[in-house]
Amino acid sequence: MSERDPIPASLAMPPPGQARARRPDLAVRPIGPILPPSNIQGNALMVVIAIMAFLACLTLGAVSMVRATAASWQSQISREITIQIKPDDTLDMNAALEKAKTIALSFVGTKSGQIVDEAATARLLEPWLGSGLDIHDLPVPRLVIITIDEDHPPDFQAMRDLLTAQIPQASLDDHRTWVDRLVSMAHTTVLIGFAILLLVFTAMILTVVFATRGALSGNRHIIEVLHFVGAESLFVAREFQKHFLKISLKGSAAGGLVATSLFALASFWQNHTLATPQSDQAAALFGRFEIGWTGYLGIFATMLVIALLTTVTARLTVMRAIDEIDLIRSDPSRSGGLPAD
Repeated sequence: MSERDPIPASLAMPPPGQARARRPDLAVRPIGPILPPSNIQGNALMVVIAIMAFLACLTLGAVSMVRATAASWQSQISREITIQIKPDDTLDMNAALEKAKTIALSFVGTKSGQIVDEAATARLLEPWLGSGLDIHDLPVPRLVIITIDEDHPPDFQAMRDLLTAQIPQASLDDHRTWVDRLVSMAHTTVLIGFAILLLVFTAMILTVVFATRGALSGNRHIIEVLHFVGAESLFVAREFQKHFLKISLKGSAAGGLVATSLFALASFWQNHTLATPQSDQAAALFGRFEIGWTGYLGIFATMLVIALLTTVTARLTVMRAIDEIDLIRSDPSRSGGLPAD
């Protein structure tokens, strides 16, 4: 190029004042993710996590509901004691009932007493003996219901001894056996619920491990290249961690919302079908379909735990796979006889 030849525009140096104005801004290309944001494996894993989260939240809500129902039954039973007087030809039943009520109310810790009259006694026996029953034709025991102070109950053994001494035909039932059974049932239900939660979490962790290894197998060459050119293990693990965190959050949120909606719909149905045979039977068996704010808080905590377990499992799996890659590189016999460097 001669001195007279013009300098190409691409090589000409612009004046200092115009350098920034003529030079286009350099756009930094965003770094693409190692894993695709959406694929068949990710969608399948999201569905599995949603199912696991639904089962876990459903189990937790059911355990909360059963515990609340058992506590309600326990409170109702422990608030009252029953005095039963068997009929006798030599016994004035009405006088014996009044005397038993007076003896019971004389103890500290009792609040009130009620004698179950003949009509109420006949209604209690109606499901088994039918309507129109004349209790005078049968040796039907009569009952006295005593309301007690749950926090400071009376001395049941002393009351029982005094009733037996004054009225030999009387017996006291403090319902302790039923209360103990309800407490045992509640504890058993809680243990079963926690066992089911443990199984669900175990199945979910194994599913995440297999899904992570599948993703590693499909992208192993990318991970090896990144790792060989100097990408740290934590960087690669962090990319997988973010990928599975997004999947687990979406899946656990979907499963938790479905479980919450199910409990809300059941509670809505029960509230709008009161005094019907179906609602009465459901309430008798399961109690109220309400888990309260503690149950909903537990469901939310379960969703977070599922997301955390998924993320930690994916991270540990990736770190272990990278360690295996490093082991293969450092062992010439396993890398085809080629040295690592």
